[in-house]
Amino acid sequence: MATILVVDDELGIRALLSEILTDEGHTVEVAENAAEARSCRERLRPDLVLLDIWMPDVDGITLLKEWGATGLLTMPVIMMSGHGTIDTAVEATKFGAMAFLEKPVTLQKLLRAVEQGLAKPVGNHRAAATPSAHHNHHLPDTTLTVEAAMTGGAMLPTTPLMLGPQSEQSFDLDRPLREARDAFEKSYFEFHLAQENGSMTRVAEKTGLERTHLYRKLKQLGVDLSRNKRGGVL
Repeated sequence: MATILVVDDELGIRALLSEILTDEGHTVEVAENAAEARSCRERLRPDLVLLDIWMPDVDGITLLKEWGATGLLTMPVIMMSGHGTIDTAVEATKFGAMAFLEKPVTLQKLLRAVEQGLAKPVGNHRAAATPSAHHNHHLPDTTLTVEAAMTGGAMLPTTPLMLGPQSEQSFDLDRPLREARDAFEKSYFEFHLAQENGSMTRVAEKTGLERTHLYRKLKQLGVDLSRNKRGGVL
C-alpha cells in the first residue's frame, strides 16, 4: 500500500485520518504544522499528502507553492479546509493540488479522493492540475461547491437522487439468529450512512455509538465504506 502524510494542526483530525487510512492498509505519518511537514516530506518521500489550509505557522497553500517552486511537488496533494471558498479551491489547483475536501470530511469522499490520488502517475502534478483550475474558474457559482470547483462540478446533480437503502425493507427470518441480526444491522447502518451522506459523525450521534466503535462495527459487518452507498449527491 501507500505512504501517506497527514498535515493538520488539529490533533483529533490527525488521529482520525491516521486510524482510517491505517485500517485501509496504508502507512501514515502525521504533522501538525508546515515545519514538521517539510521534515516528513524530505524524510519519507510520501506517495500522497493530505494538507490542511489553515495552520498556525505557514498556511497549506503557501507550503504547496513552496514545494512546487522547489521541485518537491512530485506527489499528489489533497487540500482540506472547513472554511474554504471556490477561489481558494481554484488557487490550490493552480499551484498543484489535485483535490480539495471540505471539512467535516466524509469517509466515502476521503477514501475516494485517496484512491484517485494514488492512481495518478508520479510527475508534475502542478502542470496537470492547472488547466482544470482555469476551466472551473468560469463555471457558475450557483452550481459549485468548493470540492466541485476542483472536479468539474457543473455536471454534478443539484438535487439528491434517492438511490440508496430505503427505510422499509424485508428480511429473511428463516435462518439463525446471528445471521438475521447481522443482516439487519448491516442494512440499518447502510440506511443511516445514506441518510447522512456518509458523515460518520452524524451517524454516530444518531445511532448512539462512539465514532471509533461505529467504524469498527461497519468493518465487521462488511459495509463497503469505499463507495458512496447512498442516494445522495453523486
